[in-house]
Amino acid sequence: MSLQVNNTTTKRGLVQLYEKQLGLDYGTISGDSEKLAEFIAQVCLALDNYLLIWAKNAGTWEADDINHTDYQIITTSIVSGRRDYPFTTDENSNRIVDVSKVLILPSATATNYVEIAPVDELITEKSNILLDTTTGIPTKYGKMGNAVFLDLIPNYSATNGLKMVVNREGSYPTTADTTKVIGVPVYHEYFYLKPAYEQAKIHGLRSLPELEKAVIDLEGSERLRITGKIADFFGYRQRDVKPNMRANVENTH
Repeated sequence: MSLQVNNTTTKRGLVQLYEKQLGLDYGTISGDSEKLAEFIAQVCLALDNYLLIWAKNAGTWEADDINHTDYQIITTSIVSGRRDYPFTTDENSNRIVDVSKVLILPSATATNYVEIAPVDELITEKSNILLDTTTGIPTKYGKMGNAVFLDLIPNYSATNGLKMVVNREGSYPTTADTTKVIGVPVYHEYFYLKPAYEQAKIHGLRSLPELEKAVIDLEGSERLRITGKIADFFGYRQRDVKPNMRANVENTH
């Protein structure tokens, strides 16, 4: 079920379900601007965690907040003689978390992008990519900090010549939101149960064991070796992709 952030009429908003979960009177959170801000902050943190679980289990189906109005693709121009291309936000100022694919235009006049291969993360300034001053058409890239580094220094310029598929932050709710629905496909109850669990943990509430069980059921636990329902859903989502079976060849010599 999709749940609105705050609905004082139907009492089916995340705020109202949070109030009910903690045994509070309706209006205790929605009617207090400071407490409402604290709750919304917890919802935003829960969204970060949900999107991380989604991204880890999405396979080839990229995770992205459904409320975003554009695709998770950014472009920048290739500049002759420049190796590094920073990424911080997309065109709508959403913070970029990671880059999952890089494509380039292989010449100043090319119109078709080609994908280039990732290499190991650039850990130090002594990596091969950073030391090599060869110019040409890039074929690989590495990531360090918030930038992509090309293996060959481009010897040409191309408008929007670098295209990146990215993972980005969610479309966060604010205290002013009422009808907004968190931009994920399933398990919207996570966004009041997780904040309720955090409150129960801080204040030592009697409902802590029950809430902990409910949250672990959704998000899983590495410590307990439990896979949660969120991960299960996204792991099963690609039913239109047929699994490839490969023979396992062992060297017996």
